Amino acid sequence: MPLPGYETAGAAGADLRADLMGGPEIVLEPGARALVPTGLAVAVPDGFELQVRPRSGLALRHGLTVLNAPGTVDADYRGPLGVILVNLGSEAVTVAHGMRIAQAVVAPVVRAWWEAAEALGDTPRGAGGFGSTGA
Repeated sequence: MPLPGYETAGAAGADLRADLMGGPEIVLEPGARALVPTGLAVAVPDGFELQVRPRSGLALRHGLTVLNAPGTVDADYRGPLGVILVNLGSEAVTVAHGMRIAQAVVAPVVRAWWEAAEALGDTPRGAGGFGSTGA
């Protein structure tokens, strides 16, 4: 199984492949989900995370996407890397050994400073929630 790779010079994500280790293909019926192994374990550098993101072509053509997108692999995790795929399409999708199923993006992590507050400062938006900034 090849290591993750960038398919073009400008690609931000390296493709992750299904490693079914000689087992059967995985058939995802519409609405079904599965944890698909990649055969990888990674050591993400401190101060970074590995984001597991969908591949847009699979989403467009088949409705196949990463269920918890983006999935986060923390710098202190050392176990196997799996991808939770879900079929949101209308037809079954077969995941075969070696199929490019997701992409990995390494990103810096900025940790927040959390503290309790009695009140928050005012802004023009205020407490306007979903859809409050558009027409």
